[in-house]
Amino acid sequence: MPVVDLQHGCLRAQLSTAGGLVLGLWWEEDGVRIPLLRPASSPDADALSSACYPLVPFGNRVRDNHFRFEGQDHVLEPNTDWDRHYLHGEGWQAGWRITAQDSAGLAMVFSHTGGGTPYAYQAEQRFALVDGAFEMRLAVTNRGSAPLPYGLGWHPYFPLTPATTLMAKVKALWTEVEEWLPGEPVAIPEELDFSAPRAIPDRWANNGLQGWNGLAVITWPERDMQLRLEADPVFRHAFLFVSDTQFDSSFRRDYFCFEPMSHLANGHNLPDLGDLTVLGPGETLAGSVRLRPQRLSGRPLQRGDHSRQRA
Repeated sequence: MPVVDLQHGCLRAQLSTAGGLVLGLWWEEDGVRIPLLRPASSPDADALSSACYPLVPFGNRVRDNHFRFEGQDHVLEPNTDWDRHYLHGEGWQAGWRITAQDSAGLAMVFSHTGGGTPYAYQAEQRFALVDGAFEMRLAVTNRGSAPLPYGLGWHPYFPLTPATTLMAKVKALWTEVEEWLPGEPVAIPEELDFSAPRAIPDRWANNGLQGWNGLAVITWPERDMQLRLEADPVFRHAFLFVSDTQFDSSFRRDYFCFEPMSHLANGHNLPDLGDLTVLGPGETLAGSVRLRPQRLSGRPLQRGDHSRQRA
C-alpha cells in the first residue's frame, strides 16, 4: 500500500494507492499547517476515514440496485455490509497502481472487469500541485463490449469549524427519502441556500444539488483561510453531506462533504439519465477539479497559533 507525499510551495498532499485516496491536503508556512481537507485518521485509513476518495464509474446509489438501459435489465450487488445499496462504484475500495510520479504529481490507475456490476472499465486519477492549487483529474474508459451510462465524482471531507461558511450556486435541491436515496427536486430552502456564503447547517443533511455552476468557496475565518473549489463543466452537480451521531457515533461536527459530481444520484432511473454519460466501448469520460487556497488577510502564519494546525 504505497503512500506518497507531494509538495510544492506552501501546499502539501498525501495520497494512497489503497482506494485511490487523498489522505491529506495542507497549506504550510514556517512549519505550521492548516488542513484544507480533513486529515485521514492514519496512513492506512480506509476511504470513510480519508480526506477524499473517487466516485467511479458513478457516485451515490441506484434505487433498488436495478436499472434498465437500451432494453436490458441490469442488477448491482451491494458492496458494503452496512448499506443494502451498491455505493459509489469500485474505485474507493480498489487497489490502484502508480504509473507516473514526481515530487509534485502522481498518476494511478485501476481496472474493473465485472463482478457485482455490469461495468468493465479502466479508471485513472492524476494529482498535481501546480500554480498554487491541488488539481485532481479523474477519467474512466469503457472496456466492456456494450454502451453503458457512466459518471464521475469525488467525495472530499472538509474541516468544519464553528464559523465555517460555504458558497455554491445551484438551481435545485433534491430531497432525501428512505435508505439515504434521493427523492425529488425542490426549491432550495433558505438554510441550504449557499448562493451567498452561509454557515453549514447544524443538522443531518444528505442532499443532491442540481445545476451547480462549478465554483464553491469554503471559508474558515478562525484559520484566516479560504478554499476555492473550481470544477470543469462536466461536473454539473454536487452533493452535500453533514453527518450526525446517529449515523456515525464518532462524529464531532468536525467535517462536512461537498461532492462534485458529473450526474445526479440515481440518474440510471431518471428519464434523461440524470446527466450520466453513455460511453461506447473504448470511449472515455474525464474531468478535473482544482482546490485553490488563499489567505484571507495575507499575513504570515504564527507558529504559536495551534488552533490552525488541526482539523
